[in-house]
Amino acid sequence: MRESGDRRRFDPLVLIRGLPGHPLHPPLTGATIGMYALAGGLAVLGYAGAIKLAAAKGMWLALIGGLIVSVPTALTGLVDWLSIDWGSARWRTATLHLTAMVSAVVLFAFAAWRQYHGYQHGSVTVAGLVLTLCGVAVLTVGGWLGGSLVFVHGTRVLRADEVVDHPVPSGLPRVGERKRAS
Repeated sequence: MRESGDRRRFDPLVLIRGLPGHPLHPPLTGATIGMYALAGGLAVLGYAGAIKLAAAKGMWLALIGGLIVSVPTALTGLVDWLSIDWGSARWRTATLHLTAMVSAVVLFAFAAWRQYHGYQHGSVTVAGLVLTLCGVAVLTVGGWLGGSLVFVHGTRVLRADEVVDHPVPSGLPRVGERKRAS
C-alpha cells in the first residue's frame, strides 16, 4: 500500500509516448506503412492496366489515409527521439530514421498531389506512380533503420529487471510461467 506522500503524478507525455514497455509509436507505424504499401501496390496494378479505376481511386485514398496517420506516428516518434542522448550511436540512427521517414512522407504528399488528377479521371498517373514507388523505397530504408533502433539499440525495450509485476486474474499463468498439471 502506498503512503499518501508517495503518490505518483500523472505524466501527460504518457498520452504520446505510451506506457513503459508499451510505446505508441510502433503500432502507429504499422498502420502508416500499411497505407503506403497499399498505395504502392495499387499504383503498380493500376498503371499496368489491372482494375484501373479502382486502383487509381484506392491509391489516392491510401495516400491520403497514410498522410493522415503519419501525423500521430511522427509526433510519437519525435517525442521518443527527443528523449535519446544526443550524439550517441542510437541518436545518429534515430536521426537517420527520422530523416528517411520525413523524406518518404514528403514524397507521398507530392504523389497524392500529382495523383489527384488520376483519382478524378480513373487512371494512375506516371508522376503518382514514380513518386509513390520512390516513397516506398525511402520508407523501406527508414523502416529498416527503425527496426535497428529496437533490435540493435534496444530503444524503448524494458530490461527484465524493469518489468512491473501486474496483477493477473486468478487461474491464469503469469508471463513466463508454465501451466501447472492438474
